Amino acid sequence: MKDFLHHLFIPRESNNHRSKALHHQSLLFVIVFLLAGLSFSSFVHRNYPSVLGISANISVQELLTLTNQKRQENGLGSLALDTQLSEAAQKKGEYMLAHNFWAHVAPDGTTPWVFIKNSGYEYLYAGENLARGFTTAPEAVTAWMASPSHRENILSSNYKDVGFAVMTGSLTGTETVLIVQMFGTRYVAKNEDVASEMAFVAISPEPSQAQSSPVPTRGEVLPTRAPMASIVPTSAPAVAALKNDPLIDSKSTKLNIGIFVLLFFVVVLIVDAVIIERKKITRVVAHNLDHIIFLLVILLAVILIGRGVTL
Repeated sequence: MKDFLHHLFIPRESNNHRSKALHHQSLLFVIVFLLAGLSFSSFVHRNYPSVLGISANISVQELLTLTNQKRQENGLGSLALDTQLSEAAQKKGEYMLAHNFWAHVAPDGTTPWVFIKNSGYEYLYAGENLARGFTTAPEAVTAWMASPSHRENILSSNYKDVGFAVMTGSLTGTETVLIVQMFGTRYVAKNEDVASEMAFVAISPEPSQAQSSPVPTRGEVLPTRAPMASIVPTSAPAVAALKNDPLIDSKSTKLNIGIFVLLFFVVVLIVDAVIIERKKITRVVAHNLDHIIFLLVILLAVILIGRGVTL
């Protein structure tokens, strides 16, 4: 067994002075094994979601509480949970899943404000935050607060109401958790003349405003220039929650396997490079440092993506 491990990891004459784990045949075996495992996990996930699925525990009430906590910490009043904004958030999430896109504005040009208006909410101010891949409410709210544009939405004094939707589904080929947060303040004119004078058009941000920041987070705020007239109170919707507790969490399992494989090859490359340097062995293949840096970059990307993203 000891001899086999040395052959697998230690450069020596039996493996042509390069760790057997780094030979083309070994790498091909690992790739085939991972692809087969991915296909098998997808089959189990589709047919037995109670065994292999996304583990998530997110409630609208917790999202509301955390959002209002951030506002209170910054001297702002609490937002009221609004049924129509929650309906708009639900429709927006369903629309993204049905049309397989991840953006504020759909490929067909449908904006968030369409869903808000269709829900019956006539807004004076409106905004939207999106999140995907988070499995708890604190993770999502923390990510929003780490992004200047999302933080601006959460801490805007222009908003009085908020609505949430939480759902799971397949988006761009990946099973994920979606969170939609809709903000608003109602526009109610005192009479028809005032209503006519206060008409407005919501303007989408310039393309440059929609570019991602160093953290993959973006948001939109669409304030109008008309003064706020009055606010109509609405009843709060029934508190919704997303709670999935499969036997095996597919997201964390795939993430951990990916991290393990990448770290495994990083360690093998480091050991291989150290031994070759110490023994002063000359060989044609000598790009370990390049490979190590490349794998570490991929590892960092995998970890960041695995934490979830906001928009």
